[in-house]
Amino acid sequence: MAQPAKRYQKKRMSEINVVPYIDVMLVLLTIFMITAPLLTEGYRVKLPEARAKAMPQSKQPPIVVSVDANGRLYVNLGDSPKKAVTADVLVTRVVARRKQYPDLPILIQGDVQADYGKVINAMSILNEAGVDNFSLVTKPTRSN
Repeated sequence: MAQPAKRYQKKRMSEINVVPYIDVMLVLLTIFMITAPLLTEGYRVKLPEARAKAMPQSKQPPIVVSVDANGRLYVNLGDSPKKAVTADVLVTRVVARRKQYPDLPILIQGDVQADYGKVINAMSILNEAGVDNFSLVTKPTRSN
């Protein structure tokens, strides 16, 4: 007499296939790497070129004070970073942010057409407010 055929039941897989999640994570990582530098940009100025070392990255975006060609001041803090601010508003916003993050770098970017005195004025406004360390932003020189 023949034995009845054994039926094999497939065991259910209890593991999650994570390959699609890894693909999604890599796409999101790429998107964030591309957009993160764009989020810290304030008012657009044409920077002078110079040879200098790049600053180390910090966890928080730096405070960027911009001086346009007409000498108007901008700061990337607040609800409208593309709107010119007065010296008092600049000091208020920078000091408030520095109270939260004392080691946060402050970058001053002056338009290449800006009067040198206006950029120095922005530096002195910050210095009078108690900010004693800031950096000037330049565009890297092109190698020929």
